[in-house]
Amino acid sequence: MRDLNSQYHLRLLEDPLAENDWKGWSQITAELGNTTIIVGDDLLMTDPEKVKKAIAEKACNAILVKLNELSTVSENLNVIKIARDAGWKIVVSHRSGETNDTFIADLAVGVGADFVKFGAPARGERVAKYNRLLAIETELSAHP
Repeated sequence: MRDLNSQYHLRLLEDPLAENDWKGWSQITAELGNTTIIVGDDLLMTDPEKVKKAIAEKACNAILVKLNELSTVSENLNVIKIARDAGWKIVVSHRSGETNDTFIADLAVGVGADFVKFGAPARGERVAKYNRLLAIETELSAHP
């Protein structure tokens, strides 16, 4: 990974290692975490206990939040708060098989997510989410 980063100056890595390789995650974050966002997805599964462990072990510096991995929006907000309090970046993500519902775009803006992951705007359910982000931006810019 070090060689790839030296050659390509990676900005973000999502799940760079196996989900049970806690030692490796801590090592890669120590090595690259000052210049590269190390996003835990499968490592964390939006699980507050795994997030707390990752914070303690300095295993990553960002979380991928998927609403359907926890039971309620409130539980997701709690995980986002835990990660944000640790100084982590927040990535709000859709799931494959999504619908045209755009709530996730509103959530991402509402929590001040650093990034969204909706996939390439190649299908209607993805375009709907990007269109909602554009509409939110228009609404917010009209009321500075």
